[in-house]
Amino acid sequence: MKDNWFQEYLELYRTSLFDEKVINLLSSLKGMILEAHSRGNKIIILGNGGSAAIASHTATDFSKNARIEMVTYNDASLITCLANDYGYENWMSSCIEFYGKEGDVVILISSSGKSRNVINAAEKSKELNIPIITFTGFDENNPLKQLGDLNIWVDSKAYNIVEMTHQIWLLAVCDAIIGKAEYPAN
Repeated sequence: MKDNWFQEYLELYRTSLFDEKVINLLSSLKGMILEAHSRGNKIIILGNGGSAAIASHTATDFSKNARIEMVTYNDASLITCLANDYGYENWMSSCIEFYGKEGDVVILISSSGKSRNVINAAEKSKELNIPIITFTGFDENNPLKQLGDLNIWVDSKAYNIVEMTHQIWLLAVCDAIIGKAEYPAN
């Protein structure tokens, strides 16, 4: 007996993942990452909650497997220090200010595109002339997407669909840089 709930649910992933418009955007992201890397610059990737976990996983895979310097600033002591001193809404923009430099690239992940601390990080990146890539979902004209130089949007209002699609797309770019999907862990 087939459970239709799962069939319908998994269809939501098929719809989000295989949006044909995203292929060119992912290719552009790959180019931006490789260009920054060739100049000796780094990629900064940030998000809240589940998006922070995606940022950590992505940074690890890019650094270890693709040998691309990608960093995230999810250390609890750093976040609480900056949030205490500058306000929670400014901890990410403080990271950009302290650690970002011209030539770097910033990837900001927010399912809603409305998180104030992520928007502030985008505004700080613009101020420092650091290119911004956004990964968002929910409303197509969300505030974060308005600030990005390259915007990769998931047409869904379901958090898990948006977040997992973001992770699959980001890691697809990592594998594209490596040049294959299957490779040893070491």
